Amino acid sequence: MRISRDRVISLLVIAPSILAVAVFVYGLIFWTGYISTVKWDTLRPDYTPVGLANYQSIFANNRFLMDIRNTVVFTIFFIAASLAIGLLLANLIDRRIRGEGIFRSIIVFPMAVSFIVTGVVWRWILSPGQDAAHPQGVNQLFGLDPTSNRWLTDAHVVYIQPDSPVYGVLHDIGLGFITSPNIGVPIALLSIVLAAVWQMSGFVMILYLAGLRAIPEELKEAARVDGATEWRIFRHVVFPLLTPITLSAMIILGHISLKIYDLTVAMSGSGPGFATDTPALFMWQTTFRDGEFGRGAAVAIVMLVIVAFVVVPYLVWNRRQEVEA
Repeated sequence: MRISRDRVISLLVIAPSILAVAVFVYGLIFWTGYISTVKWDTLRPDYTPVGLANYQSIFANNRFLMDIRNTVVFTIFFIAASLAIGLLLANLIDRRIRGEGIFRSIIVFPMAVSFIVTGVVWRWILSPGQDAAHPQGVNQLFGLDPTSNRWLTDAHVVYIQPDSPVYGVLHDIGLGFITSPNIGVPIALLSIVLAAVWQMSGFVMILYLAGLRAIPEELKEAARVDGATEWRIFRHVVFPLLTPITLSAMIILGHISLKIYDLTVAMSGSGPGFATDTPALFMWQTTFRDGEFGRGAAVAIVMLVIVAFVVVPYLVWNRRQEVEA
C-alpha cells in the first residue's frame, strides 16, 4: 500500500509535537508514578521499591487530609459563586444596556492578570492589621475591628457543633464523621475563594453571554405569547439551553480549583493551622523543601487521579454528543 507524499509530509510535521507530548507529558506521568512507589526520601535518588507505602504515609498525614478538605470546600464555593455571579452579570449585559462594551471589558479585566498578581492585591486588601489602632485593607476602609475581622489570618473552622440538632441525626444514621472539625469550612479559606471568584466570574460571564446571544428570540416570544412570565421563560426555556455551557464552565473551574497553587501561595501560604493549605502546596514543600520525592510523587499522582475523575467523564460525554450530532 503506497503512502502519498502529502501524508508523509503531514506525519513529519506533527511528529515533533507527538514526540514532545509522549516524552514530556505521558512519559513524565509514568515516571512520577514510578517514583511514587520507591523509597526516594533524600536528595540522592533511592529506587528501592516500597509499594504503596508512600500513599499510606500521605493519607495518614493529618495535613494532607485537611488539604483534601480544603480542596473540596474551595471547589464547592468557588464553582457555585462563579457560576451564579457569571450568570447574573451575563443576564444584565444581555439586556443591551448602554455602555455594554465598557462594562464587559471591566468585568473581564481580572482575567488579564495572573493568579499571583491577584493574590498579592487581595492580600493587601484582606490584611487585617496588627490591632484595633492599626487596621489595614477593608478593615481600615470600613472601620472594622481587626481582632474580630481577621480574614486571611482567621484560624476558625465552621463545623456542626455537638449541640446542633443535626449532630445527633448524623450520628444516628452512621455519618458522624461529618461532624468532625476536619470536615468543616475554614474561615480563612473563604478569602481565597473571594479572590478566585473575582478573577474567574468574568470568564463565566463571557461563556453565558455567548450562550444567551445564541438562543433564538423566537423561542422567548413564543413563550410570552403563551402567557409565560420572564422568570418562567428563563427557568424553562433559557436555562435548559445553557446546560452545556454550565457543564463546560464547571469542568474548567473544577480543574482550576483542584490544582490551585499560586493564588494561595501569594495570599496566605498554608495559612493558620493549614486552613488555606492545598495538595499542590503540600506536594511542592514535600518534594523540594523536605526532599521526600517519593511522597511528593504520591501526592502528585493522587491529584492527577482526582482531576481525571472530573475531566474524563466530561470528555466522554462531549465525545458522545459530537457523535450523536
